[in-house]
Amino acid sequence: MQLSRYRYIVVEGPIGVGKTSLARLLARQLEAQTLLELPEQNPFLARFYQDMPRWALPTQLFFLFQRMNQLREVTQLNLFSRLTIGDFLLEKDPLFAQLTLSSEELRLYQQIFDTLQPQAPKPDLVIYLHAAADVLAERVRRRAAEFERGISVDYLAVLADQYSRFFYQYNASPVLVVNTERLNFVDNSSDLELLVGRLAEMRGGREFFNFGD
Repeated sequence: MQLSRYRYIVVEGPIGVGKTSLARLLARQLEAQTLLELPEQNPFLARFYQDMPRWALPTQLFFLFQRMNQLREVTQLNLFSRLTIGDFLLEKDPLFAQLTLSSEELRLYQQIFDTLQPQAPKPDLVIYLHAAADVLAERVRRRAAEFERGISVDYLAVLADQYSRFFYQYNASPVLVVNTERLNFVDNSSDLELLVGRLAEMRGGREFFNFGD
């Protein structure tokens, strides 16, 4: 199935919501290429979850430069001429910084971000996945990535709230808000088909997909 009006779709949401899994599944379904986060390449990430105040700034800056380099490479090679599915939105990076950085570190980070951010291309569509903190915690526990074992439910709750606030105000691209609590895109192909059909039907700047509605 092709969605010809889209060239760049981003799947976003808090840790554990399933954005990378969905991005891969959509790419396979729509015969698209992927542009995915590479957390395993961040040498500070495991230490960040053990001691957030100490390691937040290098972790944040590594991700920022990594994502900018990925976007720059894809743009320079004109790979957005075909459908690309990503699992990160650069504009939401400050969300993590605001949660974890000291005021001085945040000012430094914001200066760097403001210099780099305008170079990022705008998605044709953002799929924002959300779920309650206890659901996120269970999903993180099930996938059992070593570096994520230190993530607390409290941190996930604050993060989920920050995501909700961010996307409540976000209007740079059309947004499809998806409640994932009763959806299983990985194990249930019919759930994926429902979502793909919803993408094809989307016409407004902000729409909602609640399974069962």
